Amino acid sequence: MHAYANPTRFLAIAKPLTPWLLGLGLAFVLVGAWAGLSQVPGDYKQGETARILYVHVPAAWLGMGGWTSLALAGLIQLVWRHPLSGIAARAIAVPGMLFTALCLATGSIWGKPTWGTWWEWDGRMTSMLVLLFLYAGFIALTNGDGERRGGGSLSRGAAIYALVGAINIPIINRSVVWWNSLHQGPSITLRGSSIDNALLWPLGLTVLGFSLLFGAIVLMRMRRIIADNRVAARLRRLADDEGQ
Repeated sequence: MHAYANPTRFLAIAKPLTPWLLGLGLAFVLVGAWAGLSQVPGDYKQGETARILYVHVPAAWLGMGGWTSLALAGLIQLVWRHPLSGIAARAIAVPGMLFTALCLATGSIWGKPTWGTWWEWDGRMTSMLVLLFLYAGFIALTNGDGERRGGGSLSRGAAIYALVGAINIPIINRSVVWWNSLHQGPSITLRGSSIDNALLWPLGLTVLGFSLLFGAIVLMRMRRIIADNRVAARLRRLADDEGQ
């Protein structure tokens, strides 16, 4: 891990990997969306509305997975102080927040015809909304840190914030089990899936596709942050040379 914490070594891998993730991600998303919209039947209870799961489920997965990765980066920052951990956390936060917002939006669109309401303050929806606010708080905190500290470094407070916020992830996951909820129970678990196989296979394509796109976005953002840091370092050196 220490070898890849070097920005130069990281960029040597990230630059060629980014277009592959982007291209494969787009391909899987397009094929999965095409299959989900045209090649599988509607759900016998929810009808055509159920097709939104091909976007809603990947968005929920990446909103939660994004914060889990962000918290891991915070832990690495606190324990090992890897140079790229703070940059990775900053890069993850914005796409993580966007996918969380997409999850909430598609859930509301799904909820209106299925439950008769756009919003219900049940455990799953409320804890997912809390995750959106956690992302917003982290972005605001790290933006302020960036102005004071410079570069992509992550303050101790931001790293601790990321770890504390991770408490919400198991709450989201288990909320439909712990509390009575309009939201359906767990559809996919280690024991199997309650979704019919005829409807399930396009979901695997969109989950994989959106995950690859998420990875590409994170790598692009990390590369931009590193480039900005290098430009800022050069400007500081020039300013110091002129001051002498």
